[in-house]
Amino acid sequence: MGLKPSGEMYLKTIYILTKKIHPVRSIDIAEYMNFSKPSVSRAVGNLRKDNYISINDEGHIFLTPKGLDAAKSLYDRHDVLTKALITLGVSEETAANDACEIEHIISEESFEALKRHIKDK
Repeated sequence: MGLKPSGEMYLKTIYILTKKIHPVRSIDIAEYMNFSKPSVSRAVGNLRKDNYISINDEGHIFLTPKGLDAAKSLYDRHDVLTKALITLGVSEETAANDACEIEHIISEESFEALKRHIKDK
């Protein structure tokens, strides 16, 4: 994917927010993530530069096809990992928090094997 973990988190957040509110603005991202507006502005600029998002004249943020594909993949990883941890007896809150960490470092091979294992259960 080529994104750093922080960029992945922003992209996933934009995807989640797009499902809830439309259009998404930088302030929405800042409030959701509890980050400062300058931090969000910097991250949004990087995502735009790398063609993951576009921003119109009103400041509304949209996922590009590249961004949507990446965000869906990240969201899927988070969802599968969270469910796997809950299945193992981890609390929902801890599972979601741990999934946020694991989703950035797990290899594609390990993730696909875990996904197959969960599906077979």
